[in-house]
Amino acid sequence: MTEQLRLMAVHAHPDDESSKGAATMAKYVSEGVDVLVATCTGGERGSILNPKLQGDPYIEENIHEVRKKEMDEAREILGVRQEWLGFVDSGLPEGDPLPPLPDGCFALQDVEAAAEPLVRLIRTFKPQVITTYDENGGYPHPDHIMTHKITMVAFEAAGDPEKYPEAGEPWQPQKLYYNQGFNRPRTVALHEALLARGMDSPYGEWLERWKQFERRERTLTTYVPCDEFFEIRDKALIAHATQIDPDGGWFRVPMDIQREVWPTEEYELAKSLVDTSLPEDDLFAGIRNN
Repeated sequence: MTEQLRLMAVHAHPDDESSKGAATMAKYVSEGVDVLVATCTGGERGSILNPKLQGDPYIEENIHEVRKKEMDEAREILGVRQEWLGFVDSGLPEGDPLPPLPDGCFALQDVEAAAEPLVRLIRTFKPQVITTYDENGGYPHPDHIMTHKITMVAFEAAGDPEKYPEAGEPWQPQKLYYNQGFNRPRTVALHEALLARGMDSPYGEWLERWKQFERRERTLTTYVPCDEFFEIRDKALIAHATQIDPDGGWFRVPMDIQREVWPTEEYELAKSLVDTSLPEDDLFAGIRNN
């Protein structure tokens, strides 16, 4: 295939692109692939999770601009392009019973209408491959679930000239993947490797919680080798300073252990319009030589 390869990653909030598939994106950028992150919301209702920044009045009053600047920095680190779809963060409702979602937020939009800006972006950028979340959102944040919904609609509609006729010339992506980086096999492997070395593991509580909830095991179809780019992934994640504690659990597994035990990022092939054989080690398998 002589045409430029293009990858689009559809995410709910700024920071999601750096915690899910970031090393994969950096790998493909290094190979000359054009990578675009589509960010559905501004993350303006996200909590300030870094204890060092909690209580900062400037950040609290200007969270939308702060998170935009963090996204700019992460984008530069990863070497990707990035576009905002312009929806308002829904926040993560907490309590029993759960409170209603805020008026006008992303998760309350009509799915067909909310897919239009993504269809427009797909037709403009023309990706062969799109990544997003599964039907559970990866975890059940309302914005993650809505991101899944609009991406499924947009993947099918972008190539149909009768759908969204005002959104540009039709373009049909060839493959759609779900990010599955937080999978049980990876977590167990890293957990056991740390314990075998006499080290503390940050994953013990994760694995206990998984036992308590019925969690359907996902089908991992694609393992992208990208351990050379784990440092870039971490640097991009730390750029989202309001969301990530650099001394937190994200960074407790030594890099040499990560590379030795689990040097890939994982995906679930959800839709493919090209022939490919599973398992894969490349999101563009079946596309590169067609």
